[in-house]
Amino acid sequence: MKRLFIATLLLCLLPAAPVMAEQLQRFGSYELHYNAMPTADLAPEVAKAYNIDRSKNRVLVTISVLKSSRLGVAGQPVSAALEVNAVNLSQQLHQVTMREIKEGAAVYYIGDFRITPPDTLKFTVVAKPAGEKQGNTVEFSQQFF
Repeated sequence: MKRLFIATLLLCLLPAAPVMAEQLQRFGSYELHYNAMPTADLAPEVAKAYNIDRSKNRVLVTISVLKSSRLGVAGQPVSAALEVNAVNLSQQLHQVTMREIKEGAAVYYIGDFRITPPDTLKFTVVAKPAGEKQGNTVEFSQQFF
């Protein structure tokens, strides 16, 4: 199922890939990967598998935290405590409840919520990897049409 979910996310991003920056932020020995997209862009089977309503009025946030290992070796997924908020142009706050998904060695988080497009959302993510004393903050904005 993980492969299906990740493949769907990658396929949804392909048309926009040339204009999008890499959506990750490094802090210390960790990388936080993030994405936000309308749930209508999900394949029906992926939405059903994760119990997500497909709609142009819903946003899906995905987050994963990787701990860096040796140079040139992919980081290892780790669990993290997350706090995710989104603020729209009208300054309405959405506190996004994230669900942890574990599939084999993969660990990632998903959360969805309702919006009224068109809108631009500013996301704030505070991630505290398991075993760490302090969290780190990542901010990004995304337009929805």
